[in-house]
This record gives sequence, C-alpha cells and structure tokens, in this order.
Amino acid sequence: MPPRLDHARWFIEEVRPHEPALRAYLRGRFPMLPDLDDLVQETYARVFRARDKGGVEIARPYLFATARNAALDYFRRQRGVSTEILRGNALLGVVEDKPDAAELTSQKQEIDLLREAIAGLPERCRRALLLRRFEGLSYAEIARTMGISEKTVDAHLRQALFSLRASLLARGVSRDLLAQPRGAPDEAK
Repeated sequence: MPPRLDHARWFIEEVRPHEPALRAYLRGRFPMLPDLDDLVQETYARVFRARDKGGVEIARPYLFATARNAALDYFRRQRGVSTEILRGNALLGVVEDKPDAAELTSQKQEIDLLREAIAGLPERCRRALLLRRFEGLSYAEIARTMGISEKTVDAHLRQALFSLRASLLARGVSRDLLAQPRGAPDEAK
C-alpha cells in the first residue's frame, strides 16, 4: 500500500475515532486553551511524525500523551516559562497503567511547572510548605523552626497552597498535583 494511503487508513481507523474523547479530555484538563482546533491539529502532526519514525505502537495512549505535551508546550511558550531551572521526575499514570516515554515526559513537565511555582512563592510560605510537605514536620515543629506561631504556620500554608493552585491553573494544569496521597495525615497538626 502506498505510504499516503497507509497514513490515511491508519488515521481513519486508529486515530480519528478517538477525537471526541481527546477534545473532551483537553477541554477538561486545560480549560484555558484558546483554540482547541489548533492544538488537535498540532497533536495529529506530532503523532504522524512519531509514527513515521516508528514511535507509535498503540495510537490512543500516544495520542493523549502527545496532546497533553502540546498543551503544556503552548502554555510554556505563552508564559515564557523555563523548565531548565528545576528538574524532577514522577510516575503519575494518567492515560494507561504503564506510561510510555511521551507520558513520562508530560508528567515531568507538570512536575517542573509545580517546582517553578513553588520557587515563585514568598520565602516564608515556601519554607513552611517545604517543611510540611517534604520534611513531614508538624505545625508545632514548623512554628519552632521558623520562630512563629502555629496559626501563622497555618496561614503561610494556606497562602502557599492557594497560590500554587492558581499558578498551575494559569499554566493549564487542572489536575491537583498538590493533593496528598490517600491516607496521608495532612490535616494533623
């Protein structure tokens, strides 16, 4: 079969049936996207290039991961955000149980955005957040470490979480990257 016909057949059979779900996913995940049609077309172009290089085994998961990467790239370009400041790695399976390279890259981009947002917090809010979420200190321990009251610790943490959520939403990340894992005692002071 000629390459163009093979592309068309593959697109019609393997990619196009997922377009309604892809559009719904993008609208829900990135509600601030100004032009969904452009992003879908960019996604298709990226998927075709990857297929030409032999990088697409199963269309659906690759399509969704590629769309998310394209959306994150769009927001990064719009905000002038640099992801080289901080690096991180996370395994936050979204599209399928076993994330592929595109999915892992997308997850890393979200973590980079979170790290950049944390770096942009006021110093005392950032310090309280890091002591609580990453070092696991109680409110009393944070208060002693920082030389402030527990009520002030609570105020700093609330401000930090509110600012981070707003920053991530403005950058197109609608999933709550700040949520505690189930069973984690965040409310315990």
